Amino acid sequence: MSTVFNFTFVPWFRSVAPYIHKFRHQTFVIGLTGEAIAAGKLQSIAQDLAMIQAMGVKIVLVHGFRPQVNEQLAAKGHEGRYSHGIRITDSIALDCAQEAAGQLRYEIEAAFSQGLPNTPMAGSTVRVISGNFITARPVGIVDGVDFQHSGLVRKVDVAGIQRSLDMDALVLISPFGFSPTGEAFNLNMEEVATSVAIALKADKLVFVTEVPGILQNPDQPASEDNPIDTELPLAQARQLLAHVPPSQQPTDTAFYLQHCVKACQGGVERSHIIPFAVDGSLLLEIYVHDGIGTMIVDEKLEEVREATADDVGGILQLIEPFEKDGTLVKRDRTEIERDISNYTIVEHDGVIFGCAALYAYPEARTAEMAALTVSPQSQGTGDGEKLLRRIEQRARLLGLDSIFVLTTRTMHWFLKRGFKPVDPEWLPEARKRKYNWDRRSQVLVRKL
Repeated sequence: MSTVFNFTFVPWFRSVAPYIHKFRHQTFVIGLTGEAIAAGKLQSIAQDLAMIQAMGVKIVLVHGFRPQVNEQLAAKGHEGRYSHGIRITDSIALDCAQEAAGQLRYEIEAAFSQGLPNTPMAGSTVRVISGNFITARPVGIVDGVDFQHSGLVRKVDVAGIQRSLDMDALVLISPFGFSPTGEAFNLNMEEVATSVAIALKADKLVFVTEVPGILQNPDQPASEDNPIDTELPLAQARQLLAHVPPSQQPTDTAFYLQHCVKACQGGVERSHIIPFAVDGSLLLEIYVHDGIGTMIVDEKLEEVREATADDVGGILQLIEPFEKDGTLVKRDRTEIERDISNYTIVEHDGVIFGCAALYAYPEARTAEMAALTVSPQSQGTGDGEKLLRRIEQRARLLGLDSIFVLTTRTMHWFLKRGFKPVDPEWLPEARKRKYNWDRRSQVLVRKL
């Protein structure tokens, strides 16, 4: 039994190591919905955040409290009122919000203070610092509706939060803000988390929510044939939002997506929507290649796109050195021009730094990823993984079940990313006929 455990644990831990190195000293802002806490997920989420912090990540945790405030209001015989997707915070609702925030703050601090033996928290020392980091302004009167004590973020105390993070503390922020005159305002957790992430120039904004992520086809329920879109370029996320009205309901996927888009536009390179219903979703999203939810990526000056005829020269220039040293099979210009629609490229400032091609075999419900190439100048920056994700995305859209590669020198790179070796006899008949038995390429398959 222990031998089996070793064979599974050691490769897994090694596959996680690059992400541990990559995220050390980075800053993540986590937006935790009140629904997650109401569902009893606080303990496990606190344990996961403690582990993430132990691996060198600086964490700002912004909690929500929608259901808790509604519960307090119901106990007082008072009904919650909303307009434009914002709570109308009268004096009773403000009292309820303050009570709920105080109670949740103590619950969260208690969750991070547990150090019981034989639990993930054993030996952990997570110092939690909270405070008046948010300056707010009133929403005011909109379309004749007076929002009273509901507010919007005016300013984030970046220096104060940064000092706390530099002391290795976890910063806890409630969705409250205060005016310069000391007046309290009830805020929207999603807006607070987004504003904090932008102000801190955070590396990630992660919403832990009741929605699983963005479906590849938003009009149909999730299924094996319609999985979560694990990565959305910012431009594509904007297009999705352009086809739906602005969402004012926190339970709508578009509600979280619009905040993710705002964060990316404000300089946060990656924002995520993940489900609290999946145990360990934070760990799965951050330390596993495919993640568990949807990541929106601001690719800035870098673009991952399908190739056009204008890119043939750049692709030839990129792959030529790898053809000469035998890493790649030689392809002439005519072949690349003929198949250019199969190619995906990574472009930095108009220069092609990576490419890959997809050749589908629909009768076998699979496709070959060929000519995966990354310039030596950008190796180690994640361009190969970006190309792999985009090729997988194209294969899924074709309704395929797997992708395969033939390689003689880069087998380990693919094994680390979930590919499994198979016998060349596995290949689709049409591809088997073209297999070069002298070259003896390894065949590796990854299920989608």
